[in-house]
Parts: sequence; structure tokens; C-alpha cells
Amino acid sequence: MSSNINRGEFLGHPKGLFLLFTTELWERFSYYAMRAILVLYLVDQVSSQGGNGLGWSQADALSLYGTFTGLVYITPLIGGWLADNFLGQRKAIYIGGFLMAAGQFLLGTPHAWIPGMETTVFYLGLGVLILGNGLFKPNISTMVGDLYEEGDHRRDGAFTIFYMGINVGAFLSGIVVGNVVAAYGGSYQAGFVCAGIGMILSLVIQFLFAQKLLGNIGTVPAAKLDREQQTEVRKEPLTAVERDRIKVIMVLGLFTIVFWAGFEQAGGLMNLFTNNFTDRMLGDWEIPTTYFQSLNAFFIVVFAPVIASLWVRMGANEPNSPVKFALGLILLGIGFIFMMGAVVEMGGDASAKSSMLWLVGAYFFHTMGELCLSPIGLSMVTKLAPLRMASLMMGAWFGFVAIANKVGGFVGSFIGHSGTAEEQLANAMSIFSGIFITAVVSGVILYFLSDKLVDWMHGAEDGHQKTDSEALEEEVAVTADHEGLKH
Repeated sequence: MSSNINRGEFLGHPKGLFLLFTTELWERFSYYAMRAILVLYLVDQVSSQGGNGLGWSQADALSLYGTFTGLVYITPLIGGWLADNFLGQRKAIYIGGFLMAAGQFLLGTPHAWIPGMETTVFYLGLGVLILGNGLFKPNISTMVGDLYEEGDHRRDGAFTIFYMGINVGAFLSGIVVGNVVAAYGGSYQAGFVCAGIGMILSLVIQFLFAQKLLGNIGTVPAAKLDREQQTEVRKEPLTAVERDRIKVIMVLGLFTIVFWAGFEQAGGLMNLFTNNFTDRMLGDWEIPTTYFQSLNAFFIVVFAPVIASLWVRMGANEPNSPVKFALGLILLGIGFIFMMGAVVEMGGDASAKSSMLWLVGAYFFHTMGELCLSPIGLSMVTKLAPLRMASLMMGAWFGFVAIANKVGGFVGSFIGHSGTAEEQLANAMSIFSGIFITAVVSGVILYFLSDKLVDWMHGAEDGHQKTDSEALEEEVAVTADHEGLKH
């Protein structure tokens, strides 16, 4: 990562980290503001006064939500490859951000302007958003890793700080967009326009301060930079050590699917459960459904520094990345026990309404699981991925999240298309309990696989930066092992 130029530090980290923090804050504000109202917009019935929604069924809305969020996370594969080989990360971020802003404004087009074409323009907006996100998402994360040299112990902490930026934006989004929609008479289009303004802010901040605080980071495609740094010609695209490290990314990626398929019920099934089956009254005030979308982000902003500090204080006893992943899965499962409790409280009566405290508990444990898994996963990819494939591998990582989102939407759609409220409540119970069992079992399996995965990392987590001779000796040894396995 020699492209980095020391631009000074703040709170023990390069100042560029806090630029990327702020850029991502507003981009995530934009995305989560849109996500908070997407399903609600789809299921809102068209009124005699012109309506604010599209009048879809809940099952169709959840299926579309899963498809959209899945594509949001699969297109970074393409965006990462383009950045690695042609654009460079910084140019990819500018192009992607512009497309995302355009997509939000298309979603915000008032129905009265496009009579009869509401659904067409809606799909066009989603498509442009997906393409823009594919260019933006993997490259902003990779640039965080590029701020640090190999073996720098601050990297996990940096991704946790970066993750706080994501969630400050997410926290603000649910509250701001809920108030904007209410202020404009329930107009979801106003909420989408609000999201577009957030994306514009992200672009402006990056444009004004990137060169000053990031130097040349992200300006040269990673594949070209790797060729310039390569001192000897390799006979194969990937070395044996690199292949083992990529295997770790792939294996943990499979468990990541389980985690995010459950976690992403927040914007889909849990969002509808909040809207339809939860007592949201606080005195004489009914809390807007979108506010609950900010709970996860609020908990992250509060507890991310605590978790980051805990890892540091544990020192040599700090769990390795696979064990942290396993813990994240188990915490996710605990969160769904609270959702099961909410259904049990209602006793099969859809009109009874469950306490909002069940939701608070679920979001809390989901957040604790996320803090054990998501920032650690981003950091792990930058540790293990070969330089010339850095953004591509980050895109592959988001590809696992894409599969998870589609699976999550598919699972959530089992709440039913047009059944009674009681039937939907029973289906929700089955979904919550199924996710609980799957998450806990997956966490236990991963825990027992952790030692083998650490072996495949070949010292990437021990903070010891190998000399050239050490790296060569390890490469020879690993290649010999692989040849022995082949024969």
C-alpha cells in the first residue's frame, strides 16, 4: 500500500480515515433513508386523492426488496473489477455517487408528473441506484484498508471507526426521512428526494478534500500499482499462500450469507412487523415505523467504540476473526428469540399488538452480532486479498451479502400474500424460529472450524510483517504441501 502519503493523524489514525468516514456517512444516510421507506412505499395503497404508494402485496414487496438489496451487493463485483483494472478507486466513487444520486431523484419523481409510468420510473430509479452502488461500495471500503501498511494493528479499529460513520448516517436517515415524509403529507417521493440530497453531500465532501487528505490513494488502478511494485515475475496468477487466504474469504463468506439473510429482515419482515403488529404508542404520540430503523445504527454508534476498545484491551486473548464471526451468528440468533417473544405475547391475536421493547431487544443483539462480524469482515478482506485483486475481492465479499439479501427477501416473503393477519403472524413465528436455529447452529460449526481457517491465513492476523526471505520460505513450504495433496 505504498501509494499512501502521510497526511497527519487524528485520534491515532490517518486524517484520511475521517474523510472516508464522512463520505460514507452521507452515502449511507442516502441508502438507508431509501431503504427505510422502500417496502412501506410499495405496500401503501393508492388513495382516491392520487395516493403515495404502489399498492403491492406484502409478499411481493418483500420479494422485490430482496432482489433489489441482493443486486445492490452483487454489482460491487463489477465495480471492484473496473476500479482495479481501469478506473482507480477514486474515479469509481465519483461516478458511482453521481449515479446513486440520480437514482434517488428518479424514485422521488411525483406520480402526478408521470401518470401511468409510475412503476417504470420506479424500476429505472432502482436500476441506476444499483449500478452506482456497484461502483461506490467496494472502493470506499478498500481505500480505508489502503491507509495502513500490512500488519498495522490499527486496521481493525479503523474499520470499526469507519463503521461508525456508516451508522451515524443510518441513524439520522430513519428519523429524518420519517419526519420529511410526515411533513409532506405522507409523500414517500419527498423521502426519496431527501435521500438524493444526502448523496450529493457525500460527493461534494469527497471532491473537496480527497486530494489533500488521501494523496494518491485510489488514483491508480490496483492492478497497475501491483505490477509497478512487483520485483519478480510470477509463473502463476496466484501463489499458494494467496490461494489459502482467498479460501478463508470464501469459507467465511458462506457463513456471512447466513448472518445477513437474518439481519436484513430489519428492512423487510421486521419493518412490516413493526408497522402492523407493534404497539408504537408513547403517550399520545405514535412513533413512526421508520424510527425503529435507526435503533441498529444508534446502538452501533454507542457500542462500536466499546467493542473496539474491548478487542484492544484483550491483547493476546483477543478472539481471531473466525471466532468473532461465530459469536456474531450466535448473537443474531439471540436477537430472534426476542422476535419470537413478541409473537408469543400476542397469543395469536393480530389485534393485540406486541410491546416495542421486544424490537429494542432484537435490534440490540443483532447490532452486537453485527459489530462482531461486519467491520471485522471488511478488515479481513483487506488483510487477505492480493493487492492486484483488492477491490475485486471486496466486491466478491459483497457478493456473498448479495446472495444473503435475496435469500432474506425470499424467506421474509413466506409471511404470505393475502392470508389473514393471524396467518401472517403464525408464518412470522416460523420464520423467526427458523432463523434462530440456523444462526446458532452455523455459529457452533464455524467455531470448530476456526483453527483451520487461521492456519490458512498464514500469519495475516499476527501483526508480524514478514521479510522477503520469510515470505519466500513460507511460500515454498505451502507450495510443497499443496503439491503433496495433489499427488
